[in-house]
Amino acid sequence: MYDNSAHRIIFQIVSTGSRVVGRAFVEAYKQANASSKYAAAAGAAGTSNAFSDRKYGGLSLDEACRILNVKTPDSSGKLTGLTMDDIAAQYKRLYDANDPTKGGSFYIQSKVYRAHERLQAQLGKDEAVKETIENAREAPKVYKDKPS
Repeated sequence: MYDNSAHRIIFQIVSTGSRVVGRAFVEAYKQANASSKYAAAAGAAGTSNAFSDRKYGGLSLDEACRILNVKTPDSSGKLTGLTMDDIAAQYKRLYDANDPTKGGSFYIQSKVYRAHERLQAQLGKDEAVKETIENAREAPKVYKDKPS
């Protein structure tokens, strides 16, 4: 009598455990699939991807603007009306205000640093693109043949 009930209990534990693990794997697969679809859609839309956000401490462009309290990007993702001087001024003010030796927070200071780094990189990209477009619009140079 004890043998039969012990086997039944062990069987119920194993079957319940396998159902729980199976459901967890199915949910993990669904999440991974949704995440890859989201990343593909974000890449196709031209928004920042997870790699570039990780590169700058996990900050998106919008987050970086909010941390430094500067103008956020427009609907196309460009930082119009924002200069390197604006970013540098806000960075210096916030970095100094959060100095741990003055009672500030190292965590917030590092967030300010990463936001500054992210905005500088993005603004540099935007200026490089603008310069390339302006160079492409230059009038072609016409060379005249010298009379022989």
